[in-house]
Amino acid sequence: MSRQFVPHDYQLDAKRHVQANARCALFMPMGGGKTVTTLTALDELAAVDDIYPVLVLAPLRVARSTWPDEIAKWAHLQHLQVSTITGDVKAREAALAVDADIYTTNYEQLPWLVERFGEHWPFKTVIADELTRLKSFRLKQGSKRAAALGKVAHSKVDRFIGLTGTPAPNGLKDTWGQLWFLDKGQRLGKSFTAFAARWFYTGRDGFSLKPYANAQGDIQGRIQDICQTVTGLPVDEPMRNRIYVDMPRDARRAYDEMEAQMYTEIEGIGVEAPLAIVKTMKCLQLANGAAYVGEGSDEWTVTHDAKIEALQSVVEEANGAPVLVAYHFKSDLARLREAFPQGRVLDADPQTIRDWNNGDIPVLFAHPASAGHGLNLADGGHILAFFSVNWNLEEHMQIIERIGPMRQKQAGYDRPVMVHYILARNTVDDTILDRLEGKKSVQEALLEALNRRKGAPAKEAA
Repeated sequence: MSRQFVPHDYQLDAKRHVQANARCALFMPMGGGKTVTTLTALDELAAVDDIYPVLVLAPLRVARSTWPDEIAKWAHLQHLQVSTITGDVKAREAALAVDADIYTTNYEQLPWLVERFGEHWPFKTVIADELTRLKSFRLKQGSKRAAALGKVAHSKVDRFIGLTGTPAPNGLKDTWGQLWFLDKGQRLGKSFTAFAARWFYTGRDGFSLKPYANAQGDIQGRIQDICQTVTGLPVDEPMRNRIYVDMPRDARRAYDEMEAQMYTEIEGIGVEAPLAIVKTMKCLQLANGAAYVGEGSDEWTVTHDAKIEALQSVVEEANGAPVLVAYHFKSDLARLREAFPQGRVLDADPQTIRDWNNGDIPVLFAHPASAGHGLNLADGGHILAFFSVNWNLEEHMQIIERIGPMRQKQAGYDRPVMVHYILARNTVDDTILDRLEGKKSVQEALLEALNRRKGAPAKEAA
């Protein structure tokens, strides 16, 4: 069911910024609503300007799911047609043949897309979601994707909008490549060499670039007219963001079989909550991507990596800001540690907490049961991602409170707490989160989910 969009004041400011500047950037953290804000700004502009078709560049998962889902979510955007250009050549050509307003694709398709159209580039507006993917652009070298886009960015594109959480994940040197797509070097220098010579000096190692003392203020001052940093996010409550992933076909089939058995039995015995909880564990495992097999408790097999990929996007978009990750099963932790070797586990060693609060741990894995009362992690960060959810409301609230708004204020930070829930679409994940947020009983949540899904089997993901 579609929802009515009631923008916050900061979203209204961001919308006006997009409408007033044909080439601009929004520096807004994940969960701040930059997708719906940008789409709303463009849809209003369409009444007075020729802005369609729009090409959205994004990481693969975001291109496939996030943008189409946002258009479907909001009532005022229902009239927009969206087509996703991913997959093999045949699938991409089929997507291009669709008469759509919004086309979404992943950055990896840029060289093919630019070559495919040549001089007949059709997209009047380009949105670069996660703009930092273009930071490596250089006039003569740099990444192939950014170079391909550079061929059309100024000669064929009327509007260019960059979206990111933070523009300089690895320092100020990252800003030049991104800003070039907005002004072709007008503000920061016609080439990276000129940019580097003006605001940086060579480090002691002979090749690293170190910014002069005045560099940050200078650079910010030069780009502030076309780059808006959103600072007006509410801080009294966490910003909650649901990130949905689609399970691959085989994993989806296994999940549906398990869920059908669970619901059939629940319905037959009148929903006995303790039994339901035991059975939901298998569904949770399948939703996360690894199910325990056999009679022992140590054997598990991977069914999909959709949630791992989504968490990678969260960490990337955090742009260097530490991320606290909540997990539930031991299999989750093992897979997370393999996927994020830079991560650490919250353990009993006090030094781990000190390292986190000192900013020395980029990704911290924590089981909600180990993050109980009194633990303060607010100095270390303000971003929490739930890789997995579980029924325990107290543990859920406690781990949020470790970096919560009140602790942020007590620590002297005026920054929003971002809580991302990574959920497998049409699974028990939603049922559990609805129960946690609505404080319903386990039995009530399961019955409601059952009634919703009767006669409406989940759609398979390709």
